[in-house]
Amino acid sequence: MSFKNRVEGTSRSVISQKWTLFLCISSFCAGMFFTARMWTIPDAKGGITRTTGVEAERLNLVSEGCNTKFLQQKDVKLVSKDVFGEVSKTHNALQTLDKTISSLEMELAAAKSAQESILSGAPISGDSEKGDSPKKRKYFMVVGINTAFSSRKRRDSVRATWMPQGEKRKKLEEEKGIIMRFVIGHGATLGGILDRAIEAEDRNHGDFLRLDHVEGYLELSAKTKTYFATAVKLWDAEYYVKVDDDVHVNIGTLAETLARHRKKPRVYIGCMKSGPVLAQKGVRYHEPEYWKFGETGNKYFRHATGQIYAISKDLASYISVNQHVLHKYANEDVSLGAWFIGLDVLHIDDRRLCCGTPPDCEWKAQAGNVCVASFDWTCSGICRSVDRLKEVHKRCGEGEKALWKAAI
Repeated sequence: MSFKNRVEGTSRSVISQKWTLFLCISSFCAGMFFTARMWTIPDAKGGITRTTGVEAERLNLVSEGCNTKFLQQKDVKLVSKDVFGEVSKTHNALQTLDKTISSLEMELAAAKSAQESILSGAPISGDSEKGDSPKKRKYFMVVGINTAFSSRKRRDSVRATWMPQGEKRKKLEEEKGIIMRFVIGHGATLGGILDRAIEAEDRNHGDFLRLDHVEGYLELSAKTKTYFATAVKLWDAEYYVKVDDDVHVNIGTLAETLARHRKKPRVYIGCMKSGPVLAQKGVRYHEPEYWKFGETGNKYFRHATGQIYAISKDLASYISVNQHVLHKYANEDVSLGAWFIGLDVLHIDDRRLCCGTPPDCEWKAQAGNVCVASFDWTCSGICRSVDRLKEVHKRCGEGEKALWKAAI
């Protein structure tokens, strides 16, 4: 019986192994069949298949029989290439924005200024386009002559020499687009005796631009800022000029000089200098904030000397819009130069704006190089200008005809 049992057990074991092998083979075949159907790529006619560049490359590699390691390396290279490409594009875009941001700020300032001028009722021309509102009168330049309450005699000497009076001044505005005004604020006591004296003088001559500003020697930077902000709102001009009342100016030559640069944006023209920063108290032109300019003995950045300089409309508009955040240094010419630091401004150094008094300006005029402005460096203006301005005008003046023939 034991032998029989062993034979039956062996028979069952063989049968079980055969069935197990059969089932395994069947399962493997079924799995291969099923897997093959799942990996079949749908026909393009049956639907639209969208793949990225990396996915398409991966499918190509699989079809070519590439191994997994190589596929992963290829993916990294493709992704890296895409990333660096985007970074490069972004960098170029940032550089472009950085170059144009100053231009956009200038255009914005000019647009705001123009809007404020219209809303404030600034002078406009009588002509208007069909169906449109009247246009604001266009001028070529506004010349602001900086003066003080105590400078009545200086003003009279300017009126008697290089500043046209009465009908000639009005004709200059209408035909040449040149505005000329003495620039002054008001006294510490508004409406006091100082203000009444200026009002009486203005009734006789009509050549003042009054500012919302308290006069004072230590407030020249604030006055300069207010002048440009006020002038750009009142008159739409291409250039705005500031000149002291003890300087001789040839207006026609000044106009022709500025006209040469009218197609250039953001123009700042004058006699550029870089004087020492004076840290010692009590001396003239002392700079209380000297420490901002580095070590003791350093010099200022390049800026136009304060006797006379001109700026284009976009810069005057920039000052007008941003006047509440523009810092004022002790010296007004330094302040103006500081306001343009960091902006895309064209500095033009023209030495004809700082000629000496005779014989310097006389020799240059005889040589055919007429000066724009003349003064004495030792006095920061013409020394004893009330007594000497007529002589300087006679020897270095351009002549009345030159003003009306100026090509602008």
